[in-house]
Amino acid sequence: MVLNNYSSSSCSNWHEITNGIPQGSILGPLLFLLYINDLPQITNDNSKIVLFSDDTSMYITNPNPLNFEKIVNKIIQDINEWFNTNLLSLNLDKTHFIHFVTKNSSSVDFNIMHGNKKITNIYNTKFLGLTLDNTLSWRTHIDTIIPKLSSAIFALSVVKPFLSLDSLKMVYYSYFHSPRTYGLVFWGNSHHSNIIFRLQKRIIRIIVWIRGRDSCREHFMNLKILPS
Repeated sequence: MVLNNYSSSSCSNWHEITNGIPQGSILGPLLFLLYINDLPQITNDNSKIVLFSDDTSMYITNPNPLNFEKIVNKIIQDINEWFNTNLLSLNLDKTHFIHFVTKNSSSVDFNIMHGNKKITNIYNTKFLGLTLDNTLSWRTHIDTIIPKLSSAIFALSVVKPFLSLDSLKMVYYSYFHSPRTYGLVFWGNSHHSNIIFRLQKRIIRIIVWIRGRDSCREHFMNLKILPS
């Protein structure tokens, strides 16, 4: 599977197309969506294009590596023709592809081209707030949210002497709960997520004023907070 992140046309091209509609206007996003609405129609049975705002991602599957590379390059060529027809350009600085593999499979060096330039192969990418790595181990995503959760723990420990229990719970849900639960259905089963649970137990102990070695199982129930 390959995921390509495309950035649509440069602002100058888009402003020319929309006759100078300013960036940030209410009408601009609607016209943009109407303008690129037919982009997914250029794919075939082995590929799918997903549009989200001005970010476009493509998923391509094929069990044969040789056929896979040919299909990818053919679709890239079709996309390039679509861009040229619609007076748009592809930002290669923001365009990459990632080859998803199993942990035990060997990597294959694919030569994915856009015109005369090679598209960079990356091993992780950010997609709708989730950091995907090429083996879907979720290690990279978990590493990115650990600093956020650690900062929340520090902030709560600082304000703990001055707030009530209800206020501490509000701080917990605002600064710790949101980044912890975002995309949890995807990365929650990873064995790397154990560290997130340890951080959650740490912040629960801070809220209820217990020592680091004390069990916090009953406090999860009393606070009505689900453990990771």
